[in-house]
Amino acid sequence: MVALPVLWLYGASGVGKTTVSWELFVQLAKEGVATGYVDIDQLGMCYAPPTRQHWAPEPADDPGRHRLKARTLDAVVANFQDAGARCVVVPGVTDPVRGVETDLVPHAVLTMCRLRAEPADLGRRLAARGRPTVDDFAEEFAYADALDRAFATVPCVDTTGVTVAEVVDRVRARTGWPNLAGPVEKPSPTRQVPDPTPGEILWLCGPAAVGKSTVGWQVYQQVRRAGVNAAFVDLDQIGLHRPVPADDPGNHRLKAANLAAVWRVFRAGEAGCLIAVGPLDRPEDVTAYTAALPAATITLCRLHASREVLADRVARRGRGLTSTWGLAGDELIGQPQARLREIADQAARTVDALDGVGDLRVDTDDRPADEIAAEILGRTGWPSLLR
Repeated sequence: MVALPVLWLYGASGVGKTTVSWELFVQLAKEGVATGYVDIDQLGMCYAPPTRQHWAPEPADDPGRHRLKARTLDAVVANFQDAGARCVVVPGVTDPVRGVETDLVPHAVLTMCRLRAEPADLGRRLAARGRPTVDDFAEEFAYADALDRAFATVPCVDTTGVTVAEVVDRVRARTGWPNLAGPVEKPSPTRQVPDPTPGEILWLCGPAAVGKSTVGWQVYQQVRRAGVNAAFVDLDQIGLHRPVPADDPGNHRLKAANLAAVWRVFRAGEAGCLIAVGPLDRPEDVTAYTAALPAATITLCRLHASREVLADRVARRGRGLTSTWGLAGDELIGQPQARLREIADQAARTVDALDGVGDLRVDTDDRPADEIAAEILGRTGWPSLLR
């Protein structure tokens, strides 16, 4: 197996990692390069129950969960290659002392590039995310300073006062990435064998704006507060690959393979259960997940919302009135009203098409997310660790 070129853009919060990486991903896809994308933070959402001191206590032998994220990245890189990707873009933080332990990612040929910004510009960007005072930036400034000192010789691009497109150009020029002159290995579906990892997975599904992520995160918090070491996965965020197969418009084969890979690593790290959130457009798409995870018990919860509520939520997301910063690929933000109405109409049709699918249906109209999460856990008795 030929290792896959992977560009890891890292740096402190606010330097532009996600924005620049997404622009590069889109640019490469337009150039006809089959490309994958995954934020490293999405590969490390596996936390022990909170303590009085810490919402997310860290393992003593892996502060920051950097090793866990690297191992998980290696597992999904192999699946991206099976899906036909010729390279993968990865934004996210790294260990400020050790950097990335490359031996944990043998399926990747890693190219590291650091993004930075001057403190004043960094502060303005963080303030735009809702942090009101300079005191709130101390941790980010300290991390940025540590990177400047520890990795001065690593390729670096300063994003201060520069457009996203200009940063992308500078990253490509500075790193020479991706270098695709080597051999191209064709996808081998035989590598995507069913994963034998057992365990409990709760999948919250439904169309855009039905409330999957918001409710799923509440479920996750409630399970952890009950004392369970749990994991969380956003299926959209681990299945970003272009081009999308014509026979699998939801990219469910890749998402299912990556879900199995992520769960295998998290389970080895003593996770007791996993909450997954992600869209489901057709009833037959469920089979990709049950085939990829035959030893796991998947409880499928279908979220429901009325046409009027879906239209309102889609419109609000389109205007940027919901908190989605930090997540790549939200194709609702900035769309014209006519397009948003089309998306809302499609979401309503999907709700109708999924009628009867799953283990239970839960309505989300005009209800707080914590109440909906409590209903899901109460009706399913999930996970069995709490019984």
